[in-house]
Amino acid sequence: MSNKLFPCLWFDGKAKEAATFYCSIFKNSKIISENPITVIFELNETKFMALNGGPEYKFSPANSYVITCENQDEIDHYWSKLSEGGKPGKCGWLDDKYGISWQIVPSILGKLMNNPETAPKVMYAFMQMSKFDIQQLEEAAKS
Repeated sequence: MSNKLFPCLWFDGKAKEAATFYCSIFKNSKIISENPITVIFELNETKFMALNGGPEYKFSPANSYVITCENQDEIDHYWSKLSEGGKPGKCGWLDDKYGISWQIVPSILGKLMNNPETAPKVMYAFMQMSKFDIQQLEEAAKS
């Protein structure tokens, strides 16, 4: 019995365009299948379905996708590609051109936030940021 879960993303006639856009950003990504209604694709081995559902529903930040990044180059890559045509937010959040919310987060953040001595300083630092800057977070933890 296979009960694999994966998200279905509702688009207004732009399912293939969106799937192609996301596959161009993430390594190890591909379109698996498509028909006029749905496109099944993978981003870094995570499966998604894009649905041409019409104008009835829109995305909101209540549902976001987290990308954990090992270094600043990864943060910069995802930030520049996903924010193109979209809008940057605060604390590593952005909305892409299709309205999907993303959190682009350095992997070191959990470690910095789990330390009761550094957490308040780090939190203050990232509350001032739009895109995360790892060097600034590390400096905040040392101050």
